[in-house]
Amino acid sequence: MITVIILTYNEAVHIERCISSVALLGARIVVVDSFSSDGTEAIARSMHVDFYKNKFINQSFQFQWAMDNCDIRTEWVLRLDADETIDADLVINIRKFIENDGFGNNAAVFQRKHIFLGKWVKHGGRYPLPMLRLFRRGCAHVEQRWMDEHIVLDSGTSTVLKGGFSDDNLNSVGWFIDKHNKYATREMVDIKLRELYETGSEITSCTSTSIKLKRLLKERLYMGLPYFVRPVLYFLYRYFIQLGFLDGARGFAYHFMQGLWYRALVDLKCMEVDRIFNGCQTIEEKHQKLEEYSGFGLEKPIE
Repeated sequence: MITVIILTYNEAVHIERCISSVALLGARIVVVDSFSSDGTEAIARSMHVDFYKNKFINQSFQFQWAMDNCDIRTEWVLRLDADETIDADLVINIRKFIENDGFGNNAAVFQRKHIFLGKWVKHGGRYPLPMLRLFRRGCAHVEQRWMDEHIVLDSGTSTVLKGGFSDDNLNSVGWFIDKHNKYATREMVDIKLRELYETGSEITSCTSTSIKLKRLLKERLYMGLPYFVRPVLYFLYRYFIQLGFLDGARGFAYHFMQGLWYRALVDLKCMEVDRIFNGCQTIEEKHQKLEEYSGFGLEKPIE
């Protein structure tokens, strides 16, 4: 009835917890690994999941590869990151949702909460964070983006399922910084590709209103502001207007690093690439320079 797809790379610290959280769903669990060098594979196989390996390009490509190559035949598909878990209440609600044919819906949105250094970040617009993660096969697709990809509902409607859905990464602060540095390159690539080819969001009218509104605000308001002005304004809005200051010291660290430092790093990389683009006469030349800078093989974004 349902397949859970989990993408992994060096997730030995998380994978057992993640798989255990969905065990009571009675689902087929598919792990697609990017050739981990830690104990991820051994742990996952010991838990009797279907384990595959594929070279990692980006999250979008890897998830689509799983859909195309892992013999997904169930009516329902659930995407879960290795550092995420769902609680017993959400398991019960997912089972009811599936047993009742989605109550007439083709997808379900979960309300994710983020844990940082053991603290639940409740404010600053970080909770509830709606994410479409459960969908009827054939009725949705994943956006082909280098960063911030969503599952997009192509037909029908979605509903919110109640229950705990948590992102609690147990790695170090150094790992967090390195991850966001890589994310900043990917987000910059998305921005520049869409500027070069004048393309926008793939979000459809079927997608959850809250998810659609968030994307539209980012693309039409945030991205229209000058470099470095936008991350400062975003941080101030998030920290004061959205009450991020109520999250305490660890909350400040998270909002500052994820809401200001990371966003400023994206802008810095955009500025660096703008400089590299100087002297380029054609879109093709800029595209090549972007590939050289990022180290990625880049395709023109979907119209």
